[in-house]
Amino acid sequence: VQLQASGGGLVHAGGSLRLSCAASGVIFSINAVGWFRQAPGKQRELVAVTTSGGYTYYPDSVKGRFTISRDNAKNTVYLQMNSLKPEDTAVYYCAAGPVASDWDLEDEYDYWGQGTLVTVSS
Repeated sequence: VQLQASGGGLVHAGGSLRLSCAASGVIFSINAVGWFRQAPGKQRELVAVTTSGGYTYYPDSVKGRFTISRDNAKNTVYLQMNSLKPEDTAVYYCAAGPVASDWDLEDEYDYWGQGTLVTVSS
């Protein structure tokens, strides 16, 4: 399975971006697709996850601003980010794997995209 993340860029505070994560290869083993981010000097953290059963999870830091969705026909997962803040600046990674719980544990994800940079200016 290969994941290709795209859609990052520079945006002003309060703006929006939509990230895409396109999956290719044998994907039947994937239950969960998540978006993580890593800001300079900080640990990578989960910002959203969606499962094949339709479950979604967001940490409080992005709840109400970020929305994860999937287009199964295109094997693509999206992360719509609204009301962006300077503290959302980070490299965003998509990840996938047979995750049934512990969504925030990186080791639970088998496949990772290359990362896309999101910069939010104040």
